[in-house]
Amino acid sequence: MIGSLTLDQLRVLVAIADEGSFSAAGRKLDRAQSAISQTVATLEGVQGVLLFDRSGHRPLVTDAGRSLISQARVVLAGAAKFEDMAAGMRDGVEPELAVAIDPLAPTAPFIDSLRALRDKFPNLPVSFSTEGLGGAERRLRRGEAALALCILLPGVPDDLLAVPLLAETLISVVSSTHPLGKLGRPVTREDLYEHVQLVLSDPFAPGAPGYGIIGVKAWRFVELGRRLDFLLAGLGWCRMPEHLVRPFLTSGQLQHLVIQDDPVPDPGALTIYAAHRRDRPLGRAGTWLLDDLQARLG
Repeated sequence: MIGSLTLDQLRVLVAIADEGSFSAAGRKLDRAQSAISQTVATLEGVQGVLLFDRSGHRPLVTDAGRSLISQARVVLAGAAKFEDMAAGMRDGVEPELAVAIDPLAPTAPFIDSLRALRDKFPNLPVSFSTEGLGGAERRLRRGEAALALCILLPGVPDDLLAVPLLAETLISVVSSTHPLGKLGRPVTREDLYEHVQLVLSDPFAPGAPGYGIIGVKAWRFVELGRRLDFLLAGLGWCRMPEHLVRPFLTSGQLQHLVIQDDPVPDPGALTIYAAHRRDRPLGRAGTWLLDDLQARLG
């Protein structure tokens, strides 16, 4: 049965439904009304379903016909998408674009770029994953992502091509209710040794070198939002992206923690890169997304 079904037959059905009659469908498709009638009759005969009731003055769509016309629209839309995707691939658009992002990468400009990418390449399947620290780079190396927005410490590996997008400013902060927030003075390393530091870490490489860790009392987090919850609850201090904590500094819930002899400059900066593997160049859509991110963050 399905082997005898053609897209042309489905187009005729949809044209009849849209135009209201066989004759109007013929005019739309530039065909004789007899050809439209023959197409419908052939389709009904092959499928064994009555699509139009011909007992009256003019054919009326049946309940079965109404349901199948609705399904015909779905099939035609899928076929059009198929053709558009094939045309895009001929022009260098990748079949799918997978993107991974580290927790420290800011999301607002990335969301704007994804919206623009959707408008530019409406038929491109895009997959997206947020990762713990180091996870985006790991997905890149495993071939599970074509593009990663991530930090690369201690530097850019030789097997990756990385474009710096922006410097993420990190500042040391603590809750105003925390003992460190009540000192009323810059803190020393000795002060910090007595308290928990809330550290963003890579869950798959717990022994990896930490960035700016002071002391031995470290609670490790994968999610930036959960770490912020603990920070606001007064359970420790940490270094956070300035744009995330600015509202809480303004409201007085958090305080800027000035650290004497801090091994990390405060405010410190981490570079956020857009990276891909050297042996896997970006396709047309990935290149467009990278250019758009650079333009927004430049």
